[in-house]
Formats: sequence, C-alpha cells, structure tokens
Amino acid sequence: MAGAAMPTSTVKANTDTKKSYLFPFILVTSLFFLWALIHNMSPILIPHLKKACQLSDMQSAFIDSAIYAAYFLMALPAGAVMKKFGYKKGIICGLFMFALGAFLFIPAANAREYSFFLVALFIIATGLTFLETAANPYASVLGNPDTSTQRLNLAQSFNGLGAVIGPLLGSKFILTGTELTKEQLSSMSPAALDQYLVGEAGTVKIPYLVIGIVVLLVAVFFVFTKMPEVTEQEDTSIDATAGAKGSIFRHRHLIAAVVAMFFYIGGQVGVNAFFIRFSKYTAGIGEKEAAAMLGYASGVGFMIGRFFGTFLIRKIKPQVLLTTYGLINVVLILIAMTTKGQIAVWTVLAVPFFMSIMFPTIFSLGIKGLGGDTKFGSSLIIMSIVGGAIFPPLMGLISDNSNIQMAYILPLICFAVVVWFGAKGYKLDKAH
Repeated sequence: MAGAAMPTSTVKANTDTKKSYLFPFILVTSLFFLWALIHNMSPILIPHLKKACQLSDMQSAFIDSAIYAAYFLMALPAGAVMKKFGYKKGIICGLFMFALGAFLFIPAANAREYSFFLVALFIIATGLTFLETAANPYASVLGNPDTSTQRLNLAQSFNGLGAVIGPLLGSKFILTGTELTKEQLSSMSPAALDQYLVGEAGTVKIPYLVIGIVVLLVAVFFVFTKMPEVTEQEDTSIDATAGAKGSIFRHRHLIAAVVAMFFYIGGQVGVNAFFIRFSKYTAGIGEKEAAAMLGYASGVGFMIGRFFGTFLIRKIKPQVLLTTYGLINVVLILIAMTTKGQIAVWTVLAVPFFMSIMFPTIFSLGIKGLGGDTKFGSSLIIMSIVGGAIFPPLMGLISDNSNIQMAYILPLICFAVVVWFGAKGYKLDKAH
C-alpha cells in the first residue's frame, strides 16, 4: 500500500539504549557463521559420500534434500516454539539438536550407511531451522526498524566466513583426493574395496565431532547470557490495522517472497552442490583442488559480497540491487553452460558474490510491515527453503541422463525468478 504506515517490530529490553542491543546482536550474529559452516560442507559431502556409499549423482544430491526438507517440515513447529517460549529458548533448543546430529555422524560412518547419514543431516537441519527462524527476525528487530535490511545483511555477512571455512575444512579433513574410476574399483578384491570405502567414510568423524562440541559450548553460553525480550507490535495507524485479523496470505509481498526464496535457495544450493563435479567435467580439476577453490574463491567472494552489499544497500534500494545481482547471475550461469575449461569454472565461482545479498534481502523485504504476523511470516519464508531439497536431485537427474553442465539450466531459471521478485514481486501489496 503506497504511502501507508506499516506495522513495526520492537525490542522489549531492560533499557532502550543502543548499547543494550549490542551484545545480544553480536551473540545472535555468531549463529550465522555456524549454520553457514554446515551448509557449505554439503558440497564436500556430496562427492565424498558418492564415493564412500557408491551413489549416482541424483542419489548423492539427497544430502541437500535431507537438509532442506527439514526446513520445510520443521519451520512451523519452530515458529510455534518461538511464539510460546521466546527466541532465546528456541535458539538453545536448535543448538542442542545441531550438536546431536553432528555426533551421529560417527555411528553413521562406522556403519557406512547412507540413510544413517541422511537422518543425522535431517536432525542437524532441524536445529538449523530453529536457529534461522529465531536469528533472522531477531537480528532484523534489534535496532531501528528503518535500518533492518542493513542490519540483517551485516549479521548475514558472517555467513561468508562459514562459506570460506566449510569447503576448506572439508578439503583438508574429509576429502582424500583419491578418485578411482569404475574400472579401478571393479578390479579391486572385495576386501580391498571394503577397506577403501570404510576409510573414505571414516574421514567425516573427527570434523563433525569437533563441530558438535563447539555447538554445545555455544548453547551453554546462550543459557547463561541474558538476552532482551523480542516482541512484534502492530502500528496503531488506520492503514496498518485495517484487516489485521485477516489471513496472513493477505500480505501478497510475503507470498512473493516465499516463491522467490524457494527458487533462490534452489539455485544457491544447486550451484554449490555440484561445483566439484562441474569442475572435473569442464576443466579436469581434482576434488581437493576444486573444494579449495570453492572456499578461497567462492567463499571469499560470498563473504566480500555480503559486506560490500551491506554498504551498497545504504546507497541503493535493496530491491534494485537484488534485481541487478539476479540479472548478472543469469548471464554468468549462461556463460558457464556454454563454455569449457577455466572460463566455465570461474564464471560459476563468481556467482556466489552476487548471491551474497539475496537471502537477507528477500527475507527482510518479505517480512517488512508484518507486525504481529512476523513470526508466522518468518516461518513461511523459512519453509520455502525446501527449494534446496528439490532442485539438486533434479540437477542430478539431468546430469545422470546428460551431463552436469546441462544441469545448470535449473539455477539459471531460479535466478530469473529472483529478478522478478526484485523488479515486481516485493511491491505486490502496493497494488491494492
């Protein structure tokens, strides 16, 4: 609604000073690194467990499906927990589930059972759902409502650190660099093959044990840290309260954000999930080198993009920057699909820089003006992250029947939808 006063979100704390928001904001921001670390280890697990459990491209992509299906199934329960018990308890609950899932990687590796790994990843992602459902709106409301987009982008800038460390950690401690052909595997004796596969599966144990311990320590820190109470309040103006008791689906810009997030996450996950396979196919790059490139180039680019994007949004309207970045990524993916060698690889590596501001910008534009519907709206947007469960297996299916380069047509379509949201979708309410 053009010119209408919109609902606002507020923070209820012991004091109303900016200083009272600072430490809670720092603590909440630390969560953004933790979930980014796990998400950016998935592109490592996909080729690694493909080897260890002898999977097809489509089967290996169910690693992402297990993670993002949890977002879809657990987002509303997470939102209900936040509403009943508050953000702090929701965050603590999420951290404990995160740690449990990480510890389950040890028996999963011992059994070398792919379904066990998927269960562990689902539990981890359930914890992440709680964290993201709480942390995103929390970071958004801890301060001046007029700067919510900038603040959320700043917090999410620390996703970039996880985007760097995740692939590098996986490259160093999980991937072995041993890539045997089907002919070499078939020539091995059953005992030698089993020893090789057990050794491949076992490399995940120490990294995930350490991650679980760190996450538990963070949970304890939250338990003993006093956090401000966060509440959403409706604006009392006539325009803001008109029809306030209606369905949440009256917020058409929210529904557009749900659609945009569904496609964006599908594109984001797909681009990274098969990068190691893409690099091998288009340029003959080995798994350890490709994983390191994913961290040093893609991860650093994503992190720089977050900080740079936070600065740009102060000068450029968020929706304009979102549309521009979406168009650039459409062009980059098109180049990656139609070239070979280093050009194809580096155009894919450039994509994360322009993805960097997409999640927080879509999220903040989607929940803007929801007032008392913010928690439910937040849960709906988080649910739409299920796009990350759907697009990677479809890419794997295309790859199994054609090649991995052709599979990148799906991320191209996804970024085209982001362009639509930045150009028109975010302002659908103004059509009233």
